[in-house]
Amino acid sequence: MRLDGRRESTNVQDRRGMSSGGKLGLGGIIIVGVLTLLFGGDLGDVLNNVSSVGGGVQSQGSTEFTAEEQALASFSKKVLAGTEDVWTAYFERNGLGEYKSPTMVLYTGTTQSGCGTGSASMGPFYCSADQCLYIDLSFFSSMKSQLGADGDFAYAYVIAHEVGHHVQNLLGTLGQAHQQMNRLGKAEANRISVRIELQADFYAGVWAHHDNAMFSSIEPGDVDEAIRCASVIGDDYLQKKAQGYAVEESFTHGTAAQRKKWLNLGITTGDIRKGNTFALSDKEL
Repeated sequence: MRLDGRRESTNVQDRRGMSSGGKLGLGGIIIVGVLTLLFGGDLGDVLNNVSSVGGGVQSQGSTEFTAEEQALASFSKKVLAGTEDVWTAYFERNGLGEYKSPTMVLYTGTTQSGCGTGSASMGPFYCSADQCLYIDLSFFSSMKSQLGADGDFAYAYVIAHEVGHHVQNLLGTLGQAHQQMNRLGKAEANRISVRIELQADFYAGVWAHHDNAMFSSIEPGDVDEAIRCASVIGDDYLQKKAQGYAVEESFTHGTAAQRKKWLNLGITTGDIRKGNTFALSDKEL
């Protein structure tokens, strides 16, 4: 992915080297490894929008970072800046109102969010309560070592997916979906969750389409990296990897085939109107 000369976003809180001293509370119930909540979406779904579950205070730790981690931080800031440029222009051009950029929080280990305590083992997540996306940069190493998903464009997809949830939030889609989920049983709520996540994949593709149009950022092999990443974070793939079999009614993010389909559709069309996953039946997804 070509990012040379690109600006870094200033909508970033760098909490790396800080640690949260409190217990994980409710968060501890669902922190069962990176394969369980990979691409965790909106942490509010998991913690029911609890404003604080840890009660801990931030304490300053080591601020020494490797050259590799600093390069990843710079990369992440440039990708976030790209989402700002693309979505600001897209909202204005299509009469969607003002695009208000999210804040990206870089952290190490655990951190407090507006939705509760977040942990690196949960993977990246977006919190609609504070309109922030949270990333422990070690997640990218986990992608490579545990899933074989590697490459700068695959990493960019991770960030763009979480920004996709922010776009859903600004458009009102996320809030409406959460209200529906709160009224339904677990299986039906999971079906809505799948639609939320597939649409965020689609929006990540829409961003990539327009970022490339603006900056010629996509290089040969980049799309394949992202598609490969989407395929190994499907619910069926992850469940089979973790337990040897998949349970369809427990899917919350979509199958490998679905995630590849919607990401690729966004990249190909660049048209937000093509991504209404909520209007489709399960078979049509």
